[in-house]
Amino acid sequence: MRSPRPYSPQAGPGAQSLNERRKAATQLDIARAACELFAEHGPDGTTAEDIAHRAGVALRTFYRYFRNKQEAVAPLLAGGGDAWRALLAEEDPGTPLTEALERAVTRSLTGPQALEEGLEVTRGLLRAAANDEALRAVWYRVNQESEERLVPVVARLAGPDAEPLAVRLLAAAATDAIRIALELWSTTDASPAGPGSPAELAIRCLRDLTGAMPLTR
Repeated sequence: MRSPRPYSPQAGPGAQSLNERRKAATQLDIARAACELFAEHGPDGTTAEDIAHRAGVALRTFYRYFRNKQEAVAPLLAGGGDAWRALLAEEDPGTPLTEALERAVTRSLTGPQALEEGLEVTRGLLRAAANDEALRAVWYRVNQESEERLVPVVARLAGPDAEPLAVRLLAAAATDAIRIALELWSTTDASPAGPGSPAELAIRCLRDLTGAMPLTR
């Protein structure tokens, strides 16, 4: 089985040090191993020892980074949010927010990595999470953290006169639009592209959730 790969955000001004990059690479290796094993055997049929062995690391290394086996998938899930926020951050201040958000969402959910591997990995994890409370908790936490990191991106695009409450609401709605789209898509066998795809569902959710907000009118 080909190792699943997350979305890959662009390196920015605050690029990681070599040591930090090595740690992140190890975490991703463990995350990929966890995804493979969850897909093959389910969370109940997978142990932390299994994941460490598949990733080629010692068990103590696994626990240096993750408290339990479900936590190990967080870097992969977080990668999607990192990528779409990076795409949104590329937009120029003053760009209509509806236009900027829809463009970033579409680009992030229709890019090569998303279509080739990232979305299918996410679908498998969300299906596994349906019967695993701890895995669902990781999914919700990753989304909450992504929403918090989205706030300054939206604030910059909205401009200095934007009301903080309006910025927070838009960041929450945009995050939930993608989350709901992925959750709904994961329950189907729809293709990652085209009708019923995450990109199509996310744009529908985004328009319904943000259409009446001051920042998007």
